[in-house]
Amino acid sequence: MVLMLLLSLSTRSNLFLKTLANYRAFKSRTMSKSALVILAQGAEEMETVITVDMLRRGGVTVTLAGLEGSSPVLCSRQVTLVPDKSLTEALAEKQQYDAVILPGGLEGSDSLSKSEKVGALLKDHEDNGKIIAAICAAPIAFAAHGVARGRRVTSYPSTRDKLSAGDYTYVEGERVVVDGNVVTSRGPGTAYWFGLTLIELLTGKEKADQVEKGMLISQY
Repeated sequence: MVLMLLLSLSTRSNLFLKTLANYRAFKSRTMSKSALVILAQGAEEMETVITVDMLRRGGVTVTLAGLEGSSPVLCSRQVTLVPDKSLTEALAEKQQYDAVILPGGLEGSDSLSKSEKVGALLKDHEDNGKIIAAICAAPIAFAAHGVARGRRVTSYPSTRDKLSAGDYTYVEGERVVVDGNVVTSRGPGTAYWFGLTLIELLTGKEKADQVEKGMLISQY
């Protein structure tokens, strides 16, 4: 009798543990990933908007954070974008994101390169295995802050010299370059593939394929 009771309790315990494990796996799959996109004055507006839009289509919770505050930001082609909040506010609410993303634009990239806050943020996320991503001129901020050293990277062609001085392996001929948790891309025309790559890394290939199909990116 005692043996049967023990066996029954053991079976129930195993069933409970299996159910708990399945729940945790389900929660992990369905919990929204987070991305922080940092917007500085002079940023390239296409790269900013396309990246934010695509990630949201992919189910990622995106925060567009203003480097200098929450006021509207004038971008490189005189388009004004409004951040969701300031970078200070975004980091006060959440210290780590699944991805930190830097749009390009020469003036914006220069500001990102000079920001100590951005440098500390990139280093922290790189050290913790989170995605750090940059497009167009923005990879120069990686060089300025000493992150992603030894990795394969790409960028807008005119910034190549700042990334091929020995600390990086510069890649030509690829729209997007992924090396571990480091993602880089070339410019406005590659922003769609930059977005798709980030969706795939954050939420999976199935979701990236759904977004690509819905946006008619490569069907024509």
